Amino acid sequence: MIRIMKYGEVSNDEIFARAMPTVNVTDKVAEIIRNVRERGDEALREYTEKFDGAKLDSLLVTPAEMEEALAATTPEFMAVLEKAAANIRKFHTRQVRNSFIINDEPGVVMGQKVIPVDRAGIYVPGGTAPLSSTVLMDVIPAKIAGVKEVVLATPPGKDGKINAAILAAAKVAGADKIVKAGGAQAIAALAYGTESVPKTDKIVGPGNAFVAEAKRQVYGVVSIDMIAGPSEILVAADGKSNPAYLAADLLSQAEHDKVASAVLVTDSMELAEQVRDELEKQIPELDRSEIARVSIDNNGKIIVAEDLKTVIDIANEIAPEHLELCVDNPFDWLDSIRHAGSVFLGRNCPEALGDYLAGPNHTLPTQGTAKFSSPLSVDDFVKKTQYTYFTKEALAAVAEDVAAFARMEGLTGHARSAVIRTSCNEK
Repeated sequence: MIRIMKYGEVSNDEIFARAMPTVNVTDKVAEIIRNVRERGDEALREYTEKFDGAKLDSLLVTPAEMEEALAATTPEFMAVLEKAAANIRKFHTRQVRNSFIINDEPGVVMGQKVIPVDRAGIYVPGGTAPLSSTVLMDVIPAKIAGVKEVVLATPPGKDGKINAAILAAAKVAGADKIVKAGGAQAIAALAYGTESVPKTDKIVGPGNAFVAEAKRQVYGVVSIDMIAGPSEILVAADGKSNPAYLAADLLSQAEHDKVASAVLVTDSMELAEQVRDELEKQIPELDRSEIARVSIDNNGKIIVAEDLKTVIDIANEIAPEHLELCVDNPFDWLDSIRHAGSVFLGRNCPEALGDYLAGPNHTLPTQGTAKFSSPLSVDDFVKKTQYTYFTKEALAAVAEDVAAFARMEGLTGHARSAVIRTSCNEK
C-alpha cells in the first residue's frame, strides 16, 4: 500500500528520496563493448543469440521484413501512428534553429552555422512492451534536424524478427536502417560501428541498466542524450480533484517498472486517503498489476502539504520527469514551475497524452536532472559552428586591443599574431 506522509512531520530525506537501481553492471558492460569493438558483427550475433534467443542471418531488417510488418499492422493503428507523427512533427518543427550572420561593422563578418550530425543512433528497448511511441519521438526530431542517416537499434524476438508495431512506426517516422540488436551490445555497435552497423555520431533513447551504463561508457566517442533513470510521475493536486483519475495517472507510470516512481503531492488529507483507497481498487485490474504493485508499495508516496504553494515548492525540489498540475486555473501556476521534464496542465490532461499523441517529446530528464537538462528535441541532433572574418583594415583597428588582452595573460605569441599583420605591407 502506498505511504501517506505529512510534510513537516517526516524528514526531508524521506520526502525527497528516490528509487535508485543498485545493480552494478560496469564491468560486464565494458566487456561487451570491448568484444563488439574487436569482433564486430560476430560478437553482435553471439550476444543476440545469448540474450534474446535469436540466431540471425542478417543483423539488418530487410525490405521484405518491413513489408511483412506493415501487412500485419491494422489500418486503424497505422492511422493512429500517422496522427501521432503529425503532432510530433508540428511541435518539433517549431524548435528548428536558424543559422545567423552579423555584418554591422565595416570589414567584419561573424556568424553561426547550425549543422545536423551526419548520423544518429536511436535505441528502442524490447522487453514486454513494444515502444513504438519511442520510435516516433526519437526518429522524427532527428529527421527534422536534417540528419542524413538515422539508424535504429532494437532487440529481436526469439524468431529473429522485430515487433511489427516498432517497424511500422519506423516506417512512418523515416528511419533509414534498423538493426536487430539490443542492450549494451547495440550501444557499442552504434558507437564504434561494425561490418553491418554504421558508426553514429549521437545515440539517444531509453533502456535498462545495461543500456544506460553502455551510454555512459561510450560518451566521448559519441554524444548521448542523457543517462535515463526509472520512469517517474509527480501529480500535484488540490482537494477538488477526482481520486480515481489521480490513481489512474499514478499507475500509468507505476506499471512501467518495479523501480518506477509515482508520487502525489496534495493540500488535502481527505484526497490523499481517497487516492490510496482507489489505488487498491485499480491495481488488480491492470495487466501489469504485479509490476505496479511493487512500484507503488516500494517507491510510491503521497505527500500532504499545508497549501498549494508548498505543493509547488515540493514539486520543484523533486524536479520530476512528468508533472501533472491537477488544480483550478493551472496556467496561473505554470510560471511557478521551474524544474520538470514535461508539465501536464489541468484535470483532463493525463501524462499518457504526452507518451503517445500530443506532440511534445516523451524522452525526458529523470532522477531530478530536470533541474539542469531538457527533453529530447531537434537541438539534440544539431551542432553549431561559428565563423569570423576580418579585413586587414578591420584587424588593424583592434589589433592592439587583442595584444593587450594577450599580454595580460602572458601569451605574447597570441599578441604577436595579431599585431604582425598590421606592421608589414603584405596583404
